[in-house]
Amino acid sequence: MTHSTGSGLGARERLLAAAAQRILIKDGPYGTQIQAVRLSASDYAGELALARDQKGNNDLVNLTQPHIIRRICDSYIAAGANVLATNTFNANRISQADYGAEHLVREINLAAARVIREACDEASERDGVERFVCGAMGPTNKTLSLSPQVEDPGFREVTFDEVKQVYHEQAAALIEGGADFILVETVFDTLNCKAAIMAVKELERNLGRDVPLMISLTLTDLSGRNLSGHTVEAFWHAVRHARPIAIGLNCSFGAQQLRPHVQLLAQIADCLLMAYPNAGLPNELGQYDEEPQTTASLVREWAEARQVNILGGCCGSTPGHIAAIAKAVEGLPPRPIPALAPQMRLAGLEPFTIAA
Repeated sequence: MTHSTGSGLGARERLLAAAAQRILIKDGPYGTQIQAVRLSASDYAGELALARDQKGNNDLVNLTQPHIIRRICDSYIAAGANVLATNTFNANRISQADYGAEHLVREINLAAARVIREACDEASERDGVERFVCGAMGPTNKTLSLSPQVEDPGFREVTFDEVKQVYHEQAAALIEGGADFILVETVFDTLNCKAAIMAVKELERNLGRDVPLMISLTLTDLSGRNLSGHTVEAFWHAVRHARPIAIGLNCSFGAQQLRPHVQLLAQIADCLLMAYPNAGLPNELGQYDEEPQTTASLVREWAEARQVNILGGCCGSTPGHIAAIAKAVEGLPPRPIPALAPQMRLAGLEPFTIAA
């Protein structure tokens, strides 16, 4: 299933055209909304005869309780979101193996993409506002850059080719289900991200058409590095060859802590910039209690400085946060994409640029 409009333009061109007109609004997370429904283990598992306890397997809900996913998506659309992600953060073989559900990965991703595609298309038919579907791929729970064994720094639980294949399977199902883009999000390991990029590029060749990429980095400390050690600028240098339609930051922190990193990325990335921070920092109980108006006022500052093209919310965000963000930035001009001088931009853990 593919989505098209009468314009004849591809998803990449349509998104760039929409982003040139206004700041686009991304949705918020699915996990917190699913947890709020308080599903039992049998609700998660549905009619599937799975041996292990499925409680907490939010991705499986796409198959067993699709009406819940549709309701959450509709609530984000009603809040003003026009960039909607699939509920597939852990819908890959590595993560689903924890639940003994790895054989269902293709079906989960197909179902996830179809329910969001259907919700977006029906809303667009009603109001004429185009909406875009991002096939979300999380980082998995394995890392290619670091050893999980302190005594053996060379040890890896997975190989690059294995991770690439895992991502290829997920991306193929998401696109088949109707996703416009592949969103590689919450990147804590740059090498995992490179495996995802390679998987999408191979999928492009297989399909014989453009599969636009969005990439979103997550920082692990306030110094501005991800888990594999890259600074924001070094990470951009490491992935810019993939020509993503959007680069961004998500999770990690609230908008207040992400501010300097968004500011830096806005200056160096010659593509759309997407930011979807958490609703502040978690409290002692691990709960997020930043009010929607607080989050909205913080990201409005980015919009006023013309630093962002797409804004949304991550952990702790609700449809209320998305609605407040949409209202706060309504009418503000989007960030102009900078034209960068040709230079050789390289990256170790730090960026390195050789002038032309």
